[in-house]
Amino acid sequence: MKFEKLEIPEVIMITPKVFEDDRGYFFEAYRENKFKENSLDLKFVQENQSSSAKGTLRGLHYQKEPFQQGKLVRALVGEIFDVAVDIRKDSPTYKKWVGRILSDQNKAMLYIPEGFLHGFYVLSENAVVNYKCTSYYKPEAEASVIWNDESINIKWPLLANVPLIISQKDQNASRLTQNGLRQSG
Repeated sequence: MKFEKLEIPEVIMITPKVFEDDRGYFFEAYRENKFKENSLDLKFVQENQSSSAKGTLRGLHYQKEPFQQGKLVRALVGEIFDVAVDIRKDSPTYKKWVGRILSDQNKAMLYIPEGFLHGFYVLSENAVVNYKCTSYYKPEAEASVIWNDESINIKWPLLANVPLIISQKDQNASRLTQNGLRQSG
């Protein structure tokens, strides 16, 4: 496994070593000792899976303290543009974002630590996304920030001539500063 710190060093791209032959392929999707060797001493307590059509945008989601979740995200089927946004109040990378393509072809995973917004956009005909979480989902702690918040300015790779599919909850999400999260500067 290759562990790569991204522009926000706490967000880590993990690319497994894939063994392929005429039967198909094999790779280790998670190996605790390799994660620990790369400063990811994690305990996953919940695993989620979603299926989404082309043009679906999910997010930007997070859970309020003390129920924050770290997530290990991968696309089992299809291709997504996966995004993490730093909302840690005293972080030097507050409101910065990173995005990467995750697909069934590259088999890469993105580790998104606690204190980050998470969202993704589906680039393929459909996508099945799987993510492990470091804490349990708590409906009362759930919160969202609008996907196109100008103060974050994510460069989503929106597909031309493909309708954007967003849940009513995500369409009605508030701006970052309306979520009680401080404004930088």
